[in-house]
Amino acid sequence: MTITLSQADYANWLDEATCPRAEGEVTAYPSALGRGQQRYVALREGVELCIEDLCLHDDLEIQHCDREHPLEFIFEQIHSGGKSSQRYAFFGSGLAPAESWRVPGNRRIVGINVHVDPNAFRQWIGEARDDLPDLLRPADQRYLERSGIPTAAMQMAVQAILHCPFQGLTQRLYLESKVWELMALLIEDLKTMPDSFSPPALKADDVERIHYASKLLCRQIAQPPTLIELARAVGINDHKLKVGFRQVFGTTVFGYLHEHRMERSRQLLESGDLSVTAAAEAVGFASRGHFAAAFRRKYGVNPGVYVRGRRA
Repeated sequence: MTITLSQADYANWLDEATCPRAEGEVTAYPSALGRGQQRYVALREGVELCIEDLCLHDDLEIQHCDREHPLEFIFEQIHSGGKSSQRYAFFGSGLAPAESWRVPGNRRIVGINVHVDPNAFRQWIGEARDDLPDLLRPADQRYLERSGIPTAAMQMAVQAILHCPFQGLTQRLYLESKVWELMALLIEDLKTMPDSFSPPALKADDVERIHYASKLLCRQIAQPPTLIELARAVGINDHKLKVGFRQVFGTTVFGYLHEHRMERSRQLLESGDLSVTAAAEAVGFASRGHFAAAFRRKYGVNPGVYVRGRRA
């Protein structure tokens, strides 16, 4: 069954279920819709963070009308049937058209939602806007929207927000720093993302060079080259390498490297020839703790537990 609500009805339902809502307070999600919790944090004027962990009873469809929209980004981890997936959505400011948003039921959704007022964003970036994607549009012009799979760096920043160890002022400063870090990563990702309407064509020679670059990354997995070094090694500029990598492999250069590191480490642990520490070093992790966290995010289990499970 699908529950359909207008944007206003949905907002009123949340307010009635959670009021009064103190700053930073964790509130239960309306039990009529599902189970879970939300926490809103006003980081500074014009910058608001919402952290949520919920599971709806049924599919929910929220009908939005035309509206003026701030900058917004959403990161979600969706867990269902023992499997999980991650995605992000990024919206510039401008006109958000009438549309329906669908939230699936019977799935656990853990994520963050950030709203940034355009004026707060302008204050943050200052006058340096020459290299900025088309994020700030007039209220009568449709906003820019992009979605995709989070890079490894984005996933780490999101996890830092979800598991922030601080309280009080330190917590607010820490969370705001991670929000701006995510904004920077999203903007950089936008620069390398091909336009969905007119993607730049890659020549056969460029595709061959990009495949060669992927092989170099895999060969030097423990001590990979920088982006500039890799571009020079294969004979193309770094911008074409970034854009081309996403077109050919569907991910960023170092997103590709991270995935290869994770798969190679799993193979090494499965063989039983290396300890967890040695496997981490073999794929380029200087810290066993960082490796364990990355392995757990990728495979849902600590590397030590994975090894013991394979031996059982």
